[in-house]
Amino acid sequence: MWIHVFKIAYKVLLRRKFFTFVSLFGTGLTILVLVVVAAMLDDLLAPRAPEVHLDRTLQVSRMAMRGEQREWTGSPGFGFLDRYCRDLPHVTTMSIFTVGQDVATFVAGEKIVSQLRRTDAAYWRILDFDFLDGRPFGESEVTDGAPVAVLTSSAARRIFRDRDPVGASFDAGGQTLRVIGVVRDVPFFRSSAYADIWAPYTTAATEDYRTRLMGGFQALLLVDSRARFDEIRAEFASRLPHVEMTDPEHYDRMDGGPWTRLEEVASEVAGTSDESERPRTGWFLGALGLLALLFMLLPAINLVNMTMSRIFERVSEIGVRKAFGASTGQLVAQFVMENVLLSVVGGLIGLGLAFWVLHLINASGWIPNADLVVNYRVVSYGLLLSMFFGVLSGAYPAWRMARLDPVQSLRGGER
Repeated sequence: MWIHVFKIAYKVLLRRKFFTFVSLFGTGLTILVLVVVAAMLDDLLAPRAPEVHLDRTLQVSRMAMRGEQREWTGSPGFGFLDRYCRDLPHVTTMSIFTVGQDVATFVAGEKIVSQLRRTDAAYWRILDFDFLDGRPFGESEVTDGAPVAVLTSSAARRIFRDRDPVGASFDAGGQTLRVIGVVRDVPFFRSSAYADIWAPYTTAATEDYRTRLMGGFQALLLVDSRARFDEIRAEFASRLPHVEMTDPEHYDRMDGGPWTRLEEVASEVAGTSDESERPRTGWFLGALGLLALLFMLLPAINLVNMTMSRIFERVSEIGVRKAFGASTGQLVAQFVMENVLLSVVGGLIGLGLAFWVLHLINASGWIPNADLVVNYRVVSYGLLLSMFFGVLSGAYPAWRMARLDPVQSLRGGER
């Protein structure tokens, strides 16, 4: 039955070429936009190198220090993370590192600006960088404050041109560093890993950072199981009342918590009234779904109208088929199949265009080191959206068609 319905749908769509073209254009454009957005979200939220363990990693990237008259909201300080965040239950590895900062290097009179992160040795165990040459720095080099650095391949080319960077030294913001490793470029959306240069945090110009509760640092917590997240958050919250304030005259408490990447993004978009409040990920995901549905609604309405016109042009055909025993279910299946077929073909066209658009975005430099891809997850999203789009736009016309009386259909139907 379904093969027969598919053949009829295929022939009908070829018979009405202009209608088919307009429908394919609208569906393809809709799927193109949705797939490009889905690829960006996938690149931001899904585990991908170097953040291969993102699904069981918590981040401490935003805290608040509050008092009666003052409030300091932003990234936590090394002193807080080092003293109060270590040895949390079920955390197998913890890394403390700085937020990115711009540093200048002058090569033959040309100013080259790079983003530098200062990290500990555990950073390289949590994140899986692709080393093209050399190695990461280890515990001894961090302890000794060795002036060593790891560069991305792009940064190495900008600074050293055609020279071999490993073993060579360069100036970064007035500090001389020796290159010991080169890694593949890191996409901008990998927010904990993105940088051009990495150096030990002990190479900082001063040691004032060691006692600070707020400012300049973040932490990654690699957990043995996602099921332990709430337990870790509870232990983290139990430690906050015991934080010794470095400025007790102005501040008396700290708020915040370790969140997943999704929760961090949801907090940025949806916001929270308090850093200790759980980010509204349900609201965020619901809003994304609603926006996608609304974006699909207008072309779906246009397709419904065109499908209705197409159906009423075929009322005599419907009457004949009903008179010869075609059931309502068969007719509904045919018209829904026509729309689903049209939408899936449009979706495939949209996916093809998405490959091209994402390639242009990656090559444009608009997003630093962009590596947006249409992987199996994004393809699945696109095809599911296409099928949903087809059913959404075909269900109502098929229902209207099913209500046509065979006698009225043979007479030309009624509008």
